[in-house]
Amino acid sequence: MKIPPARLNGFLRQPDPEFNAVLFFGPDQGLVHERAQMLARTVVDDLGDPFRVVEISAKDLKADPAALIDGAAQMSMTGGRKVFWVQGAGDAASSCFSDFFKAGNSLNLVIVEAGNLSTASSLRKLFEKVKNGASIGCYADDGRGLESVIRESLDKHGLKADRDTIAFLAANLGGDRLMTRSELDKLALYCANKKSPDSIGSVTLEDAMASIGDSAAMSMDAVVYAAAGGDPVGLDLALERAFIEGISPVGILRATQSHLQRLHLALGMVENGSSPDKAVGALRPPVIYKFKDQFLRQVRQWRPERLGQAMVLATEAEADCKTTGFPANAGCHRALIRIAQAAKAGMRAR
Repeated sequence: MKIPPARLNGFLRQPDPEFNAVLFFGPDQGLVHERAQMLARTVVDDLGDPFRVVEISAKDLKADPAALIDGAAQMSMTGGRKVFWVQGAGDAASSCFSDFFKAGNSLNLVIVEAGNLSTASSLRKLFEKVKNGASIGCYADDGRGLESVIRESLDKHGLKADRDTIAFLAANLGGDRLMTRSELDKLALYCANKKSPDSIGSVTLEDAMASIGDSAAMSMDAVVYAAAGGDPVGLDLALERAFIEGISPVGILRATQSHLQRLHLALGMVENGSSPDKAVGALRPPVIYKFKDQFLRQVRQWRPERLGQAMVLATEAEADCKTTGFPANAGCHRALIRIAQAAKAGMRAR
């Protein structure tokens, strides 16, 4: 059964006992693991308990498919249900889980973590079809959902932030849930070490820029500004560094889309009579000071129709990168190079 978004939070807090196996999949592996942990804690308080939490790799499952069926049917010696946690699953495990569901004798909860599975995935189809299995897609946070995650994380640290600060954080986070949480924890630590007593309990835009500014977000900024600025050489270097740091192609393409949308917004204000300086100054969250000159140059070099084409290109590339088996790094690079070439053509046409 596919769990719809409207039921998701309630399901993770109190899952229906009829479901004895749940599949988490999607491009945001941090979110996949976070949700898997949330569900596991409804059964076991201590996820480090070796008597009640059994981790199984996809390789081990392939080597001994019957181990899952037999183990899930056994009661825990210490009482309570056990969690069998399968990680790195893919379509190769479909037959094993088909046998598991046919056996129908599980007394415990089986949690399955997988990568990004297409709608054609046999594993995904299986969990969506059976009555005692559930399928949950995990996609990168964006929009209001990301802002909600940011506010929730800050609130746990007793911190509040104004609209501009939240908007800045949302523009620079969100590619991976665990990375987002980690960056917000780092921001909270930064704020806790501030000396001014007047600033305790609050996060300013300057705090966010200082803390998040030296993170992977800045690596993405380097990629985005090189692409939108028509610098293919700088783009190659920045993109290689971003991939080495583990930044996902989808996250990079989403950051590129966000940047192009902000350029489009500023360009629209210029078309309506505003000066480029005033248009850029009116953007929220504000453009980081160190990038302001570059952003202004890009506002002046892009034209609306060419910018619209670049936005479509980035969106289509993101969709391609979410397809199972697609060479995401190469696809991301190809799309960004085309955007950089379009930006360079704009400079020549001026």
